[in-house]
Amino acid sequence: MSALCDGRVVVVTGAGRGLGRAHALAFAAEGARVVVNDLGVGLDGTPDPDSPAAQVVAEIRAAGGEAVAHGGDIATGTGAKSLVTTALETYGRLDTLVNNAGYLRDRMLVNLDEDDWDAVLRVHLKGHFLPLKHAAAHWRAESKAGRTPTARIINTSSGAGLLGSVGQGNYSAAKAGIVGLTLVAASELSRYGVQVNAIAPAARTRMTEHTFAETMTAPDSGFDTMAPENVSPLVVWLGSAASAGVTGRVFETEGGRITVMEGWRAGPSADKGARWSAGEAGEAVLKLLAEAEVPGAVYGA
Repeated sequence: MSALCDGRVVVVTGAGRGLGRAHALAFAAEGARVVVNDLGVGLDGTPDPDSPAAQVVAEIRAAGGEAVAHGGDIATGTGAKSLVTTALETYGRLDTLVNNAGYLRDRMLVNLDEDDWDAVLRVHLKGHFLPLKHAAAHWRAESKAGRTPTARIINTSSGAGLLGSVGQGNYSAAKAGIVGLTLVAASELSRYGVQVNAIAPAARTRMTEHTFAETMTAPDSGFDTMAPENVSPLVVWLGSAASAGVTGRVFETEGGRITVMEGWRAGPSADKGARWSAGEAGEAVLKLLAEAEVPGAVYGA
């Protein structure tokens, strides 16, 4: 019986540990050939002596799958381009890109250094944009050559990017930016056979081990709701041909729950037909807010 991703070549960034590792193993189990990217850095982005990408490749091969490691920095043009090149030179094609790499440098805003802001925006937001750009350039060329792909991109946002998170201004801004990037890419790339979606996962990884320090289990089942492996089935489906027609969407996923997130849309509105005075604008806003839905609470507030 065919697996869901038989014949597909999948790139997963930040795949040495946590969610990325779980995604890579899940894709391989469904028949995909996987490019396992990981720069091998610590939680804050500083050098780490381990080489987790090679370990994940060994796991996949031991289970009978096909995989290759990539250790380049995907937040650079050279590293992102070589990521796509690795897939093409090793397996002759590229079908799915999963942007997952990231790390944290948490501080309250008044204590947040400029370097910590730049570093987190770089790895999360630029580290999504550059692999997406180079993969999309390949797929556009394929489409223009008459070989329209069945291509998929899955980006990784966060509840912090959707609602905000106290002490994570840099991370929240980057993850919110990823949602905007996803919407634009879905619109621009659809003509080339590319679907683009985002997930906002909740799972136990190096970045969330303090938040989810204890194993959470569903009542009477022993189900570990915070295991990163719970998120991967949705990612695999979105990265497969079976997800045809699904694009420009954001999904929150945690344990056994999948939620379609509905973003900004017009709520209550007032139009004077002329310029407001400041006092009039304030009165109008207060009336509109009384009719509007109350926004979700910022995490940690």
